[in-house]
Amino acid sequence: MRAYLSSWLSKLLAGDLEAFGGPATDETVAGYIRAEQISLVLGYSLGIMLANACNATVLAIALWHSPDRNVALIWAATVVCGALSIGLKARSSRLMTKPQFVSRQAMHRLVRNALVLGTAWAIVPVAFFANASNGGQLVITCLCSGMLAGGAFAFATIPVAAVAFTAPIFVGIAICLGRNNDFAYLLVAILVVAYGFVLLRGVFANSFAFTRRTIAQLEAERRGRRDPLTQLPNRFAFNECLEGALNRLARTGEEFAVLLVDLDRFKEVNDKFGHPAGDDFLVQTAARLQRCVRQTDTVARIGGDEFALVMTNLTKVEDAFEVAERFVGAFAEPFAIEKCEIVGATSVGIAVAPRDGDVPHELLRNADIALYRAKQAGPGTICFYEISDDKSAHEHRALQRDLELAIDRDELFLLYQPFFDIRADRVTGFEALLRWRHPVRGVISPTEFIPIAEETGLIHGIGEWVVRRACATLSNWPSDLRIAVNFSAAQFHNVSILETIVQALSQARVAPHRLEIEITESMLISKYAPASSILNALLQLGVTVALDDFGTGYSSLTYLLKLPYTRIKIDQSFIRDMLSRPESAAIVKSIITLTQDLQIGVVAEGVETAEQLDYLRKANCDEVQGYLIGRPVAADDIFALLDQDKRWSTPAA
Repeated sequence: MRAYLSSWLSKLLAGDLEAFGGPATDETVAGYIRAEQISLVLGYSLGIMLANACNATVLAIALWHSPDRNVALIWAATVVCGALSIGLKARSSRLMTKPQFVSRQAMHRLVRNALVLGTAWAIVPVAFFANASNGGQLVITCLCSGMLAGGAFAFATIPVAAVAFTAPIFVGIAICLGRNNDFAYLLVAILVVAYGFVLLRGVFANSFAFTRRTIAQLEAERRGRRDPLTQLPNRFAFNECLEGALNRLARTGEEFAVLLVDLDRFKEVNDKFGHPAGDDFLVQTAARLQRCVRQTDTVARIGGDEFALVMTNLTKVEDAFEVAERFVGAFAEPFAIEKCEIVGATSVGIAVAPRDGDVPHELLRNADIALYRAKQAGPGTICFYEISDDKSAHEHRALQRDLELAIDRDELFLLYQPFFDIRADRVTGFEALLRWRHPVRGVISPTEFIPIAEETGLIHGIGEWVVRRACATLSNWPSDLRIAVNFSAAQFHNVSILETIVQALSQARVAPHRLEIEITESMLISKYAPASSILNALLQLGVTVALDDFGTGYSSLTYLLKLPYTRIKIDQSFIRDMLSRPESAAIVKSIITLTQDLQIGVVAEGVETAEQLDYLRKANCDEVQGYLIGRPVAADDIFALLDQDKRWSTPAA
């Protein structure tokens, strides 16, 4: 009972309306409400204190001829000085930044000051009414009534402060009226009680409405600053936090770090299991990231699968790295998604203020540059921003802008590298290899610009151009030749990919079986679900499918059983070492035997010597490809190369 009474009394003195049966709030919300209440009081304080000073002066004048004149003058001077001092302080506080949280102790001080001021005015009817003239008594009555109304107005949102101010005045008036037996004074007392009841009832009604309105406003603001899915702060709230950290940096020199976190497997989960599973993945990720930070730090979701943290009070940069390591380590345990266990991964980019910038856009840009480098290095990588990143990022953006115009400027072109059938001793087709002739940098390797195309979505337009150009070129070749076109993982997320292939074949009047789609094993590992359905549709269309870089992935034999294709290509790393390393030779022979048993065609990549060709011939490999057979050539040189294809028919001596 004592604990309950103590808690109730603490809430009462702190102005919490829960003590009066109002809406319950936690301390954070209550502190915000107190901040709003005190802000309103400060807004009225200067005017009310000036009114107090004016009233005290009027009272001193009215009591000039009273026997209590000297006491009244001392009282008036004290009230005037106190009122002006409080008013000026209130004005200074009003000009400062509005606080977002006010403690109970601050509200206790406000209630105490209200009680002191109310007591000061309660002295007036007790000390001066009896000896005042009729005019003086009229002034005292009017002043006390006015102070009751003014106090109720000033503390209209804080009932306990309104009571603390008005209660002494009511007591003073009661003592004053109780000294007289005049019936008229009894009527005045009744009026004062009724007047006070109406005032206090209005105060409580107004304060209840104000509190409910403030709570609703706070909830609306919270929703506006909170991500509805993960319940983390959103980009708007993150920007506010970043601005606050920069303000502290300017005032106190407190350094901080900005960490950007990107989920490396979010798109895969989304594509394989659907958007609800992707949302579940994000919610679980948010919970794990929150467990990695200090109570003073807040993780925010600022994009689809991108999270961020402003790490304040940074004593050394290693602290930011430790938090980033905890972020990466949080993904060590698999995620339970759709009754499956998904192993997640993340990359982290870090920028430190003021070393890496002292304005929001600069810090975010540099952290994003560091994140990009981390993603390029692979899952689980942490990178700090480095000055050298600026040059790299500038070149990256420049290449992206140029690549957007490459097709229209006719800068892209195809080269063709032959496949050679060992048994038939002839060229059976060509692989189309994309190249970019930059007007300034010359020919740029696909390994440099294809990742940019995939990242920006330009790969879809480029891929369509490659298919159409390859089919158009194929239409001029003998009907027994095929053309192979490489497809990236990103292209399998384009719903119009099948329509593009059908249109390209139709416009070129080429049979579907003459077009071969090459996909890498690594692409299948990360994009299995969408690739499977599209590959089946391609096979039904009549297009053949080849698995490139075979043996370099993790689940080759699994895909031999589950995914449809016509041919596999042995990675050149095995061919290069097969004559010097027995292990590579054994792998090559095993793959050739396996494909024969499965009735799948096999191509050996990277054949550069006659000895390698002779070995593959004896191993019954179907086709070979490499510089020994022919380097990539332009379309105009194809027929000249076909005229020479018999030169590899004789085994090496």
